[in-house]
Amino acid sequence: MKIENIPLPGVVVITPRRFGDHRGFFAETYSRPKLAEAGIDTVFVQDNHSLSRSAPTLRGLHFQAPPRAQDKLVRCGRGALFDVAVDIRRGSPTYGKWFGVELTEENGVQLFLPAGFAHGFVTRVPDTEIIYKCSDTYAPETEGALAWNDPDIGIDWGLGGAAPVLSDKDAAAPPLVGFESPFAWEGGA
Repeated sequence: MKIENIPLPGVVVITPRRFGDHRGFFAETYSRPKLAEAGIDTVFVQDNHSLSRSAPTLRGLHFQAPPRAQDKLVRCGRGALFDVAVDIRRGSPTYGKWFGVELTEENGVQLFLPAGFAHGFVTRVPDTEIIYKCSDTYAPETEGALAWNDPDIGIDWGLGGAAPVLSDKDAAAPPLVGFESPFAWEGGA
């Protein structure tokens, strides 16, 4: 398992080893002891699986606020997507900054996002499936969203001028300006 730290402290790119032959491949997609060795000691309590029929479907930028905030471990089960984390921890030196990575069925790459990051993704091909672990169960009373196209965040979704398929909620999400984040930077990850 290859683990890479990126410029947003706490967000980690994980690439599990794959063992393949003429039948296909085998990969260990989650190992609590191996992640703990890398400083990720999250206990996951819920798995989610989402299918997006059309491309480009864009979902996000979503988060759950404390006390039900979630760490997430995200991967692509089928198809291809561009996965994004945005730092929304008040006082963080990377507040409002984003990082994105291509997650595909072929590359097996995963993204770990700790609580305090908004999460979103855009599908690259039809019938894309995203699978992710969460450290807390869904709590709709704590959910929040930020505008996917906020110019102050400036995410390059790679849409090439195409209009994404959005939910009504995501289309109406507020910008970062004026957002009172429920997350505070603790000075480390």
